[in-house]
Amino acid sequence: MSRHVPEITIAGRAIGAGHPVYIIAEVSANHGQDFDRAVRILEAAKACGADAVKLQTYTPDTLTIDCDAEPFRIKGTLWEGRTLYDLYGEAFTPWDWQPRLMRAAEDLGLTLFSSPFDATAVDFLEDMGVPAYKVASFELVDTALLQKIGRTGKPVLLSTGMASLEEIDEAVRTLRIAGTDQLALLKCTSAYPAAPADMHLRTIADMAQRFGCPTGLSDHTLGIAVPVAAVALGACIVEKHLTLSRADGGPDGAFSLEPSEFAAMVEAVRQASQAMGRVNYTLTENERQSRIFRRSLFVVQDIAEGAPFTAENVRSIRPGHGLHPRHLPEILGRTAASRIARGTPLSWELIRRGQGA
Repeated sequence: MSRHVPEITIAGRAIGAGHPVYIIAEVSANHGQDFDRAVRILEAAKACGADAVKLQTYTPDTLTIDCDAEPFRIKGTLWEGRTLYDLYGEAFTPWDWQPRLMRAAEDLGLTLFSSPFDATAVDFLEDMGVPAYKVASFELVDTALLQKIGRTGKPVLLSTGMASLEEIDEAVRTLRIAGTDQLALLKCTSAYPAAPADMHLRTIADMAQRFGCPTGLSDHTLGIAVPVAAVALGACIVEKHLTLSRADGGPDGAFSLEPSEFAAMVEAVRQASQAMGRVNYTLTENERQSRIFRRSLFVVQDIAEGAPFTAENVRSIRPGHGLHPRHLPEILGRTAASRIARGTPLSWELIRRGQGA
């Protein structure tokens, strides 16, 4: 089997060009360390029309060390001044929740998978039986982790925030060599929130062409316009953070969508996807029915038999029962074959023989 496949399959769902957009609700830290709230986010995701929900599998100790030295203090983001260890301690999803959340998702008819952040997380998720893996943008450069994930042979979604083309190429090659034959790339801008001007969505189609795989969007912008635009440019996957209420706060709340917004995004994405269609110059059934309202040539003044057709008594108007407007120049100056009443669609039978048609 070729390693460069144009579509992937997660839990029986085909993802790629020609298939409905695969929409993922990212839970992340929006559970606020409350298991019941996490379940309600899953329920909201289902009600909003998401296809899948995603967790993150790490602990503060698998990501960093407990240290307040300068390199470990966060600068220039929503989390200014906090230490990495402190932030991850608030944001992580307890591991003992995750099998229970997976069962809850299955009961709802949702697919659940996760982003592992170290080898122990991959082992844990393998024991859970997740159907796919997501690689976070910050982990794209972790070669050993990519190799570990690749060896599972499961589909992988790889976010590309902060990565150069060379780094993306290296990560893709690492995963494929390790055993990943189903890979999708997600355009991502690793800013929280991200500005629309920084998204560069045209990269989505370029990545699909360069790497021969489905591409999509992992989005941290505010609102829903960017995912819709991404779909118009070829994205077949959209991942967006979901929270029950931004008023709940939390590390990710400010750039997460509330359920009503997420539902609006899903609807807009579905409509955009349907509207893309294919290259098509044939009429739809509705268009065929509308053709009758095109312009055509009508007699607009009573005309006596033998009288000439003029610009005053023949016009191009709606509806479309008469001759095509292109014939007007060749009809003007010719004469009527019979008396014609105002409002009659013009036809060749109404023009004296030898003078037209």
